[in-house]
Amino acid sequence: MNAAYINYPFFVDGSGRTATTDRNRHVRQMIEQVLFTNPGERVNRPDFGCGLRRLVFMPNSQPLAAATQVLVKSALQQWLQNEIQVEKVEVTASDNTLTVTVAYTNRDSGTRQVDQFTGPA
Repeated sequence: MNAAYINYPFFVDGSGRTATTDRNRHVRQMIEQVLFTNPGERVNRPDFGCGLRRLVFMPNSQPLAAATQVLVKSALQQWLQNEIQVEKVEVTASDNTLTVTVAYTNRDSGTRQVDQFTGPA
């Protein structure tokens, strides 16, 4: 039997129950939480997150992309080290978009995943 994980963001599904998701989607959702949570945003974990949303007001450039790459990789290694093994983080800046590509291995299943996250910069 496959385990079910609480979906993020939390919502109630059509049957009136807490929405759930599978393991791979759950891991992706945890990565999204780390990427898009600003440090200081969570009361009980003030240092959680890497704060990509703060980059919205910074000029988009290659130096910003390089700094973001280091920021993202270190945050993922810190907060999700028991869930994933981060293999590679690539950040590209193009026009008004910052794209973060994360290659990782799911420690639970051993499967390799590559996910992309995009946001304005």
